[in-house]
Amino acid sequence: MDTTGGAPIAPQPTPLQSRILRALPAEERDQLLPALQPVALPTQTVLFDPREVVRAVHFPLDGVISLVTPVADGDIVEVATIGNEGMVGVPLVAGGSLAVRAISQVGGHALRMDATAFMGALDRLPAFRTLVRRYIQALFGQISQAAACNRLHSNEERLSRWLLMSHDRVGTDTFPITHEVLGQMLGSRRATVTLSAGLLQSAGLIHYQRGRMTIVDRRGLEGVSCECYAIIKAALDQVVADPVAQHKA
Repeated sequence: MDTTGGAPIAPQPTPLQSRILRALPAEERDQLLPALQPVALPTQTVLFDPREVVRAVHFPLDGVISLVTPVADGDIVEVATIGNEGMVGVPLVAGGSLAVRAISQVGGHALRMDATAFMGALDRLPAFRTLVRRYIQALFGQISQAAACNRLHSNEERLSRWLLMSHDRVGTDTFPITHEVLGQMLGSRRATVTLSAGLLQSAGLIHYQRGRMTIVDRRGLEGVSCECYAIIKAALDQVVADPVAQHKA
């Protein structure tokens, strides 16, 4: 398991692939660019562990990063899903560390910013500071919503929610994921996930084969998902919807 926080890659991804960076006024975004390093985040890359001091913030460009809580028996349960709408490194702002692990579940790319540079940017860039604050509020809202969802909704509903959130972030209908990982994300047994995925596939909503998931009927999947998907998506979309309003906040 890679705990290096991502290896530098040759191609230079555009910062505009990050919705949270795209929402910034151009003059502030330009001041951040020199501190952003492109990195690859292969599947199962660990960005930080529970109670570990966060040394860098990552702005995903594609792929899916999960915040997970490990439990005593070694299992993990996802508490938040992060993609190009957000940032990974909230514990840095919240005081240094939290009891969560950040791990890439669908490989992709990100822009990495050293913790010192990030905190300095928060001090001197008012729109960036406002945007980060609003994102953190939305992220903790997602964590609260996910907790209720995991308690109250069926496995098919929760699986549909996770697949929709991942589909929003990867930028393609097909992406790699295993039933084992899905079980960890949903806090369900692998056999339960296999059954739920089979029901969704029989309904023509997804196609799963050899560790690759394809979203076949997104509208139908939205119909199966619980309301949590729409609630979480709306809150995150609002953060990056109006950069002018954010600058004035």
